Parts: sequence; structure tokens; C-alpha cells
Amino acid sequence: MWLALAVVLVQFGVVVLRYVYSMSYVWAQESVIYAHASLFMLAVGYTFLVDQHVRVDVLYGGWSARRKALTDLVGILIAVLPFCALVIWASWGYALNSWRISEGPMALGGVPFVQWLKSLIPIMAVLLLLQSVAIGLRCIAVLTGHAETHFPARPQHSSHG
Repeated sequence: MWLALAVVLVQFGVVVLRYVYSMSYVWAQESVIYAHASLFMLAVGYTFLVDQHVRVDVLYGGWSARRKALTDLVGILIAVLPFCALVIWASWGYALNSWRISEGPMALGGVPFVQWLKSLIPIMAVLLLLQSVAIGLRCIAVLTGHAETHFPARPQHSSHG
């Protein structure tokens, strides 16, 4: 949530500096990239946990809990887990090499945390893998009659007053 706010505020600042004051800072532009990438890659597992991922609910929405659990379990087994394995396999060396050579900023005057940014790729895949296994186990619980649904109740938004 805070990273989304940071992306908007920093991007607004970059635009104001560029078009009002004719100034530009590479580190500010790159920080938008870093915050945006961090937001999406670190939130992917949580988004799956709270059932807010992209899905076409035209048919799925009216199905029974067992049919939904079976569909999601098959999807996890044939799509999500292989995807996670592929991303971990393909990005591990990429991130490790960045640490090995002490990779510098993308541009002169840029943010010097390229290794951390590249490390988010396999971290994202591991987080999604762990969440997928948890949801897959819940799907099995639904299919065996040990649970009513494979997604936990969505978090309630508290009102601050």
C-alpha cells in the first residue's frame, strides 16, 4: 500500500520537476521503477492469498466450492508451479551474477541497488510458489471434505476514526 503511494508521489514529483522547473534527476526516475517493481513482485503472493488475482469469473463464479477447488488445484499444478520453477531457474543466476560483479546503477547518477532489484525476481517466484502450495493444500482439503472453501476470509478493512 505504501509503495503504491510512493510510486504516485515520486512520479508526480518527477513530472513537476521536469515540466515546471525543467529539471530531471536520474535517481528520482529510477526510484519509480524500483518502487513499482517492488510493489508488484512482493505483492504477488499476497494477492493470490486474498483471491484478488486476475481470473475470468463468468463460469467460475457460479460453480460449487468443490469444482472451484478442483479447477484451482489443476491450474496450480499445470501452470503456477511450473511457472515458479521456470522463473526461479532462469532468474537465480541473473540475480547472483549481479551480486557477484557488484553491478552498479542502471545509469550515471541512478539508484545503486540493482542487485536488490534483480533479487526480487526469484524472491517473487518463491513467494508465489509458497502461496500456491498453501492454496493447493487447501484445495485438497475442500476436495476431501475437510474444509468448506480453499480461500480464507478476505481481510476486513478497519476504519480509523
